[in-house]
Amino acid sequence: MDSNASDTLPGPRTEDRLPHTTEAAAKIVIVGGFGVGKTTMVGSVSEIRPLTTEETMTQAGVGVDDDFGSASKTATTVAMDFGRIRITDQVVLYLFGTPGQERFWFLWNGLFEGALGAVVLVDTRRLEVSFEVMGRLEERGVPFVVGVNTFPDGPRYALEDLRAALDLPPEIPIVECDVRRRASSRDVLMTLMRFLHSLTLTGSLT
Repeated sequence: MDSNASDTLPGPRTEDRLPHTTEAAAKIVIVGGFGVGKTTMVGSVSEIRPLTTEETMTQAGVGVDDDFGSASKTATTVAMDFGRIRITDQVVLYLFGTPGQERFWFLWNGLFEGALGAVVLVDTRRLEVSFEVMGRLEERGVPFVVGVNTFPDGPRYALEDLRAALDLPPEIPIVECDVRRRASSRDVLMTLMRFLHSLTLTGSLT
């Protein structure tokens, strides 16, 4: 190998380099059922070019995977999505989007390791797929907030009605969002950070 080969390898892009002011980082997971918008959220809010592991959906998944929206959705996450966003000059969040297809949920265990908190994305057309997702977070003791992703053809409900339908305790924040919009996705993450801060103040998060 040419001894000078390493000199020609490209380094990270300027916009991908971690800011020198960073003092703390936190791992956040974005979870939910198939097609609720996890990849879209990571892509819309990440300040770096997101890493995705999407693969084309094939006939092999028929009868195995959730086929909701399959007429318009042609790819699905099979491992994770990854992005990064600065909340302040000192604090950075690393975002990990989980696969939505149930047969890939075994990967969630590794993605949950070291996670400070989570965002559960919900689709009002399929609330039932959210119960097991939230149950898994509760089992692992990962604090979470719920983001109700507003799809154009999805029914709209009052947030308190959704809280009752999802059987959420009053302390868990629930907010509407449009994950296609960076500002909306960032608001969900800020809601999570405020929630985690409140848990720290009460001693519920160590």
